[in-house]
Order: sequence, then structure tokens, then C-alpha cells
Amino acid sequence: MEKLTLTLGLTIFGLLGIIHLFYTFLTDKFAPLGINVKKAMLSTSPRITKQTDMWRAWIGFNASHSLGLIGFAVIYLYLSIVHFQLIVSSLVLSTFPVIVSISYLLLAQKYWFKIPFIGIAISLLCFSVFAWLANF
Repeated sequence: MEKLTLTLGLTIFGLLGIIHLFYTFLTDKFAPLGINVKKAMLSTSPRITKQTDMWRAWIGFNASHSLGLIGFAVIYLYLSIVHFQLIVSSLVLSTFPVIVSISYLLLAQKYWFKIPFIGIAISLLCFSVFAWLANF
């Protein structure tokens, strides 16, 4: 049961990351509806640098966000296959997915939309059950 709940939560996170990366580079789903907004993003830079424009930064933020989700899922899935006992025996490694998913859930609630919120909430439930089973 421990491994199943961890694997399910990680699979959801990984799939959300893969879908997000796909949407970032292979669709226009993250493009603004207003054509003038994209034009404005292409014509201005963030205050930190003039080496990029807001559109390229937006694409980069979305891609790095996706890679973070995928990386988290892949590393933990690998550990769960090769070193599951290490995760179970470590309070830090067994509860870190809970902390990560709470952080993403708060972001989803404040800034995103329903589908990622639901996926992250399910992952949080899985990670919480896993952490509880691993530590009690």
C-alpha cells in the first residue's frame, strides 16, 4: 500500500509535468487570447534584463516549471524502485513529497485553474497516506 500511494502521487505529478511541457512547446494553450497581449509581451523585457522579452521568459518559466515536476517525479520514482526502504526509513524523504505538493496546491489555488488543483490535491492525498504509513 505504501509503494502504491507514493507511485500514484508521483505518476500524477509526472503526467501533469509532461502535459504542461507538451502544451508549452507544441500547442498555443498558454498563449493569451488577446493578440495584443502577446505583441506587448514580445515588445517588452522584464526589469531584470533586456536580454529577453516577456514572451520568451513566459515560455521559459512554463518549460522550467514542467521540468521541475517531471524531475521530482522521476527521481522519486527511481528511488521508490531501487531504494524504497531509504525513502520509508527517512522522515525527510518520506514527508518531502507532502511539503512539495502542499506548495504546489497553494500555487494552484491562488494562480492556476481547476484541473491542476485537482491533480495536485489527489497527489497530496496519496503522499499524505504514504507518509503516514511510512512513519506510524
